[in-house]
Amino acid sequence: MGVQEQIVYIKNEHDTEEFGMKLASSLEPGDIVALIGDLGTGKTTLTKYIAKGLGVTENIDSPTFNIVKEHKSGIIPLFHFDVYRLSSGDELLDIGADEYFYSDGVCIIEWADIVADVVPEKAKVILIEYGEKQGERIYRCIF
Repeated sequence: MGVQEQIVYIKNEHDTEEFGMKLASSLEPGDIVALIGDLGTGKTTLTKYIAKGLGVTENIDSPTFNIVKEHKSGIIPLFHFDVYRLSSGDELLDIGADEYFYSDGVCIIEWADIVADVVPEKAKVILIEYGEKQGERIYRCIF
């Protein structure tokens, strides 16, 4: 089974919710979603809707100061990483990220490009870019 790239055009937050909910329905324990995009492109917003699709009831916000937040209220545990403040993949491994990667939960990694050298190859990569109009985004999904 090869890796494919699919481009999804997001017109507004409703489309983001729909995409996140659909993606969540396909996720299984052990899956990793690697989000890459500039500040303000909506990585945390997308994470919020994936979490909703997994049945997570806790508030989803950026775990910038914690690196990882655990959300265990859903049908599958969600481990939400924000690695913006790290400078290398080794720093992520130092906090035990590999234990999360091979656990019974789903990992979502914001700013995954910073730690790309340690993100498992099985990760579902989503490159988020600004669209032409306000609120529009382009998701380049590689998985």
